[in-house]
Amino acid sequence: MLDVKRLVILRDLAEHGRVTSVAGLHGVTPSAVSQQLRALESEAGAALVEREGRGLRLTAAGSALAAACEPVLAALERAAGAVRALDDDLSGELVIGCAPSALATVAAPLVAELAARHPGLRPRIVQADPEEAVPRLRARRLDLAVTYDYPLLGAPPAPGTHAVRLFEDPLCLALPQDLLPAWEREGLAALREADWVSAPAPSSCREMMLHACRNSGFTPRVAHECGDLRAGLWLVATGHAVSILPRLLCDAPPPGTAVRELPGPGRTLDALVRSGTETAPAVAAALAALGALPRGAA
Repeated sequence: MLDVKRLVILRDLAEHGRVTSVAGLHGVTPSAVSQQLRALESEAGAALVEREGRGLRLTAAGSALAAACEPVLAALERAAGAVRALDDDLSGELVIGCAPSALATVAAPLVAELAARHPGLRPRIVQADPEEAVPRLRARRLDLAVTYDYPLLGAPPAPGTHAVRLFEDPLCLALPQDLLPAWEREGLAALREADWVSAPAPSSCREMMLHACRNSGFTPRVAHECGDLRAGLWLVATGHAVSILPRLLCDAPPPGTAVRELPGPGRTLDALVRSGTETAPAVAAALAALGALPRGAA
């Protein structure tokens, strides 16, 4: 019988390509990853990896097994959920990753809602942007992730996950008050010479800002990088920077800052779970609680 945790490690090696990356994802040492892979080879009765320089690459058998993992893992998740559903006592820890921009509007109300509905359930919120939350979810270090997605960027859904749409979050332009008339006349093109505030790369928020500006005929000059775009509004308030950011982060702009909603699609806020876990009692309870929260304040 193949060990499930070892299958996950093989799948992640197929996706990330480096033992060190897989080790960091699972919070173990590279030697521990190699040991688990050797044990999986013994269980499978076939060579799954082979040396390539200083690293490892999957053999044909390893690639075939990795490709078959997702439906197997989802079926096992459903089976485990069916067993847990027979227990009337909904209790234990539920680890929820949440994008920083949704901590106040989603995570905090969710904790309160779960406390009222299921006092025995212990939600634990972990701040994590989608770039880190999704790998943690797939590695079973999170039970649920509140993430966001920009449909215009066309990123494919993460394999082995199931998304539940929460609400839409439009994009807004934040600019100094004295630049507002020029923007109202010419649109984003009026800001081609401005300094811009952006999230550090890699970031889908940064990619969306670049996408919006390039659609207006220019590549913005990113003069400032700020992981907390809400705090970046204070750079805009100096009169020497502009930014594009989600509306959830624009609720209290500093004096001197004008905020205007941009036309077209923005981003979506989603609850992401591993495929097969959406009916597991604790996860289903969290999804139901999220659905009961006010739309847009989720």
